[in-house]
Amino acid sequence: MKKNLNLSLILLVVFSMILAACGAPAQATEVVVAPPTEVAATEAVAVVTEAPVVEAPAEIDYATLYAEMIGGLPQGFGGIKPADVSAAMAEATPPFLLDVREPAELEKDGYIKGAVNISVREVLKNLDKLPGLDEKIIIYCGSGQRGGMLMGVLRVLGYTNVLNMSGGLGAWKTAELPVETGSMPEAAASISTPIIADEALFTALDESMSTLPDGFLGTKADKVSEMLASATPPTVIDLRTAEEVAKEGYIKDSVNVPVGELFTSLDKLPAKDSAIILQCGSGLRGSIAIEGLRLLGYTNVLNMGGGLKAWKAAGFPVEGVVDWTAVWTDFLTNLPADYYTIKADMLKGQIDGGAAPFLLDVREVKELVDNGYIKGAVNIPIGVVLQNLDKLPAQDQPIVIYCGSGHRGAMVMASLRMLGYTDVRNLGGGLGGWLKSEFPVEKGIAPAEPVAGTAPTVDPIRFKDLDAFLSTLPDNYYSVGAKDVKAAVESATPPMVFDLRTADEFKAGYIKGSVNIPVNEFLTDMTKLPADKAAAVITVCQSGHRGAMAMMAMRMMGYTNVTSMSKGMNGWVAESFPVEK
Repeated sequence: MKKNLNLSLILLVVFSMILAACGAPAQATEVVVAPPTEVAATEAVAVVTEAPVVEAPAEIDYATLYAEMIGGLPQGFGGIKPADVSAAMAEATPPFLLDVREPAELEKDGYIKGAVNISVREVLKNLDKLPGLDEKIIIYCGSGQRGGMLMGVLRVLGYTNVLNMSGGLGAWKTAELPVETGSMPEAAASISTPIIADEALFTALDESMSTLPDGFLGTKADKVSEMLASATPPTVIDLRTAEEVAKEGYIKDSVNVPVGELFTSLDKLPAKDSAIILQCGSGLRGSIAIEGLRLLGYTNVLNMGGGLKAWKAAGFPVEGVVDWTAVWTDFLTNLPADYYTIKADMLKGQIDGGAAPFLLDVREVKELVDNGYIKGAVNIPIGVVLQNLDKLPAQDQPIVIYCGSGHRGAMVMASLRMLGYTDVRNLGGGLGGWLKSEFPVEKGIAPAEPVAGTAPTVDPIRFKDLDAFLSTLPDNYYSVGAKDVKAAVESATPPMVFDLRTADEFKAGYIKGSVNIPVNEFLTDMTKLPADKAAAVITVCQSGHRGAMAMMAMRMMGYTNVTSMSKGMNGWVAESFPVEK
């Protein structure tokens, strides 16, 4: 019995130890001894418990996403021309063509054969109807606005080969490409299993696209002009490069933030509730960027459809550039009867009478050595003449320019007059005309060095463009001899020949196939000029003076293949080439 009692005690101790091990860990306690006459007071103790930690959803970094997406766009910012879309659709394996307009638009305006129609607000809800992430997709809408927005969104979601047709269906029709009418395309079918890498991002993008307002955040140039003239004008953010701005001009007071820097330069934008107009070259860059800004909380942003091209086409002014079409139209239209020329005998009379003008010889030094020069002339070659305005007399003083035949002199004369010189003329026929009259020239000694003075104040933008033209002239100064003209007009692909003489001069004899437009009327009807600015054009007059000015005008207006016939019809006749009458 004693053994049983000992065993019971041992088991009881072990059991107590097990209970102690399973219970809460023992804590050190302080023994408080209360006074014998008082009852120990008791206090309620609040039990403090920690709330469970709930992590907030990570904020989506739209700025970085859009900056990376735009930085990864192909050349042209993902735009594709209608002609290239048409060619792609004719290939054995055409791309997926997505029409994101509303059904009513398709019924009204037609659609491109082979297109699948899913309205832009519904596309993200129907990703199963798009091909895989790396397959080629071309989007189009009415003008390019919706297509650009969606292209950017799909690229943010991981679609790597999405393009937007520039100008939308409007540009397609302008290119006279065919559309389907009288029917609707087949309903879009499920063709893939969408891959959604980031559910939160997808949900946010879908919500944003599905709630696009009417107008799809686009506006037109005339509306922008009205807004800019209001008491509270919006801020225009110009998304083009600095080079584009310098070359093409800009809207007054606009802020230049190239689209590639936009989402890393948000500090250059006004407050998120401010009125903002995005503007680029054609509207594409603005359409891509606008959805990114909207996701970032900018609530009053619009994109100007057509960009600066539409602004200019509407006749609204631009800063920072010269409208050379307007300047040259005004200059040529208002040429006087003598076209700002002076004949050799008249110049000789002024010199002999003691009223010699400032004589400016714009030939190269070697030409002076070989052929001599008019006594008293100052030599500044055409390529650097505008860089030496301080060596010319005051802008209201008489200046006569000459070269070898009159071609270069005409260009310099026009340039100086456009810079504010009011009494500049070109010697008809150049030094050749002077020698033909048997007037003397200096030989064997160099002319006196021009003396530097004070350069006049001129329009800096006009100066920049004119100097850029004259200083980069090729060796032939864009002139071509009569023999080369004859070969060209008799070739299988003859150039357009514009004869700039008067109607009476033209009737006396002209080159077969040439078109007569007197120089004063040359730019009054632009439809007479070739639509293709790369088309071959030759300008012709009597001696080369008017032809040189017209050639310079066309080249400064963007035509790239224009030459002027040296010595004009005089040179043609001197070669005994045939003339039509």
